[in-house]
Amino acid sequence: MKRLIASGLTALFLVSCVSAGHCDTALKKLGRGVCNIGTCPMEILEQTKRVNEEDGTLAALTYGAIKGVAMMGVRAVVGVYEVATFPLPFPKKYEPILKDPEFFSEEIVW
Repeated sequence: MKRLIASGLTALFLVSCVSAGHCDTALKKLGRGVCNIGTCPMEILEQTKRVNEEDGTLAALTYGAIKGVAMMGVRAVVGVYEVATFPLPFPKKYEPILKDPEFFSEEIVW
């Protein structure tokens, strides 16, 4: 039974992270929230990489890591908020709070 539940949650997580192509609905808001909660730790690496490309290695190891931890917290809090309020159409018409990117996995090339 535990395997079935774990498999179902994994499938929901993957579908919610990959299927960003349909219009904004309550279900998309729920999926976006689940995806943001699940992928928030990846912000540390992503922000470190971005700062490294713009400002160099030393900035990435200091400022990039701190920025990543901060963005991890932001993505987690927004994810929890979206999961808790997914039936409610706010912000306006289920629009995402985080828009760069809306789903963490949008920028990753598979």
